[in-house]
Formats: sequence, structure tokens, C-alpha cells
Amino acid sequence: MNLLQNPLVAPLLAVPEPLQSRYRQALAVLEAALAAVEPGQAVRQALDFEPTKGLLRVGEQVYDLNEIERIFVVGAGKAGTPMTQAVADLLGKRLSGGLVTVKYAHGPATTDRLPSTVEILEAGHPVPDAAGLAATARLLEKVENLTERDLVIAVISGGGSALLEQPVAGIDLSDLQTLTTALLRSGATINEMNTVRKHLSQVKGGGLARRVAPARLIGLLLSDVVGSPLDVIASGPTVPDTSTYADAWNILAGRDLLSAGEIPTSILEHLEGGRAGNRPETPKPGDPLFERVQTLIVGDNRVAALAALEKAAQLGFQPLLLSTFLEGEAREVARVLAGIGREVAASGHPLNPPACLIAGGETTVTVRGGGLGGRNQELALAAALAIEGQPNLLIVPLATDGSDGPTDAAGAFAHGQTIAQARQQGLDPLDFLARNDAYHFFETAGGLLKTGPTQTNVNDLIFIFVW
Repeated sequence: MNLLQNPLVAPLLAVPEPLQSRYRQALAVLEAALAAVEPGQAVRQALDFEPTKGLLRVGEQVYDLNEIERIFVVGAGKAGTPMTQAVADLLGKRLSGGLVTVKYAHGPATTDRLPSTVEILEAGHPVPDAAGLAATARLLEKVENLTERDLVIAVISGGGSALLEQPVAGIDLSDLQTLTTALLRSGATINEMNTVRKHLSQVKGGGLARRVAPARLIGLLLSDVVGSPLDVIASGPTVPDTSTYADAWNILAGRDLLSAGEIPTSILEHLEGGRAGNRPETPKPGDPLFERVQTLIVGDNRVAALAALEKAAQLGFQPLLLSTFLEGEAREVARVLAGIGREVAASGHPLNPPACLIAGGETTVTVRGGGLGGRNQELALAAALAIEGQPNLLIVPLATDGSDGPTDAAGAFAHGQTIAQARQQGLDPLDFLARNDAYHFFETAGGLLKTGPTQTNVNDLIFIFVW
């Protein structure tokens, strides 16, 4: 992806120097991060197929495809299109068919390169919709009646929790939508959200592995979760689940969602039954089910961050990775990162300018207002307030999938003059922050970063540039 040639990015560059040059440098660093986690390339690096011998290498494991009758590719996530294409390109005619669900606008521009037996369907994210449930039902039909001589390759990436779903009996789509919306507004972490969702689903928390058995199963995961715990990525459809019904119930209680009456009765009754031991738990570590399952992470946040640092060094910056385990309320994290940037500018610690510091992970937003935005835009607005008047600071939070919250922006640029320029336009930044309306703030003030769908998803990256 060439961000400098992206028409969505062009409005950012319509600013005077030196800001335009700084934006160009920042975009080059962001571009390097995204290129490093291009999903198709990540899959190609993880797999190797020798057609003459019929041997497929997946990480350190080798499969003799001469012993395999049929191979299917299934899965879900925002990166599903390039991941599926990579599998199809590698296996060619050995691929028997498949179905992968992606977010709306993330499907292939053309299906000419895909086998006619492989479908890519689009559905809703982050809140599941009818299209996603219908796609999952069709996916499960494709893996019915498999045998030990079949092989299923599951391509899983961020967004899979919403896009791969078949709820347990008694819970319908509207119940799931209400739950998901309540969890999102509460500021629940992705780990917390997926713990709850795994205990309401027939395909999450090892459920897909159960449906595929006794066939062999290979899970190729592009991680969008801090620390890359396998059972949290896309709610862990191919791996054992380490969480319990009790954990799910406690999360709802801890987020004050039980007393608020926001959770449908059907969900509460199901979780209460599981907590009481009246419903079967999700499959756990040690279950023989997983003896024929291999799961491999093909890309994550750290890969993207290290590639960005390498590019920053090439551009003359002193590079430093702060962490890839960043979590917390977006506006609070913003103040901390802004403080680090100000320290570099003031004292040269821990690096002398020009410097590029990067933090990766995923923040959350507790929604209290009715505005529009996402965690990265809110972080940018809070950061802009924290670095007001600082002439040599630029902070850029980026959602690596190109979609920050329910918006068409990936993040925003916050610099030392952002707040002053906004006030000159009659904007009150504190009011926008209080209403969780960072999108409309940056849309008017300038600095909104739009990349379009990047076809990848490895959490967020926050860049601190100091000149």
C-alpha cells in the first residue's frame, strides 16, 4: 500500500511546510508497518508446498498430501481475502473448495484468481449481522461429514468474532447484537468481549475444531490481540478455550452490565446455566480433539512495529519500541505517550531528536457521549490537547485495518498546533472529547487519516515523532 499515492490521504498533505514534510515522513513509516504484515505474504512465508512430492510444510510440521483426499479452506476476518488467495495460489488444483467471510468492502476486487469452488462472502463488523450468520451456516455445511483423510485450513484474522458466528440454541441475532453493542460501549477489552462471546457460540472457543473433526485442521492466525493469546484471536475457533462460564458472567458484572439491564434475558439464563454446571463447557486444553489440530500465528503487531522502526531509522530518526502490550482508556494512554514525547523534546531522554517512538496494542473507550469516533481518533484528540503549543511533536495513532471504530478513518494526526487551529475555527476540543466525537473534530480541524481497507489487522500502532 502506497499511502503517499492514496487519494484518501491527499487532503492531509494540503498543509504548509514544515508540517507537510513531517506528514510525508510519518506516512512512509506507517506504510512500512502495513507492508510488513500484508496477510498474503505472511501466509506464503508460513507455508511451503512441493507439488512433485506432495509435501506441505506448515511452520515446522510437514503434511503428506498423498494421504489426503480433500483440502478445504475456511475462515473469517478482515484479512480473509489475501489469506485465502495465498492458500489458493499455493495449492492450486489440490484445493477442493471452501468459504471465508470478510467484512463489508473487504472482498476481492475480482474472483478470477480464486477457484470457483472457493467463496468469499461479506458480512457485518463489529456487530454481527444476518449475513454473517448465513455465511457461517454455509461454511459449516462445507465441512460436514469430513473424514480422517481430509484437511481443513482455517484462515483467521481480526474481526472473526463478528464474522464467524452460530449462536447456541435459544439465543438469536438480536440478542447477540444487543450484547456486542453493550460490551463495546462499556469499554470492555477484546479479551473480555471474546470470553463472553465464546460461551454463547457453537463455533467459537474451539467450536470450529469440534465441527471439523475428525479431519486434520490447520489454523493460520493473523493476530489482532495484545500478546497474541491463541484462544482470544477471533474468539479462538480452532484452539482450546482457557475461559469459563463463570469468567463470562464476572465480566458482565464487572462492567456493570448486569445491574444496568442491558443484557438480554436469554443470554443471562444461558450463562447462569453454564455457571451452575448445567451446560457443557467449551473444549479445554488437553482435550484429545486438538491432537489433530495445528495452529500458527503468521503475523502480529510486533512484526509491524519493528518494520516501522527500521524505516524510521532509514529516514534519519532515532527509533525505539516502547511496547506492543499497550492497553487502557484511550484518553489516559494519550496523556502518557504525550508526556514521553515532551520529555524527548525537552531533554533528549530516552532518545535525542529526531526520534520515532512506537507503541502497539489496543486501547478502549468508555462511551459516554453520542458522537462519532474510534479509540485511535479519541487518543489523537486527547494527545493534541496534551501537546498543545509543542512545535516539534507529532502523534499518529493508526488502526492497522484502516477502520477505527464505526468510521471510515484509520486514525488522526495530532501536532502541537492542532488545538490552536481548531479554536480559530470556533471548535471546542474539550466538548468534542466529552461527547466522544473525535471524528467530527478532526474532520473539521484537519488531520483525519483515511487509508481505506488495508486488508490486514494486527491491532493499533501509535507513533510519536519528535524533531
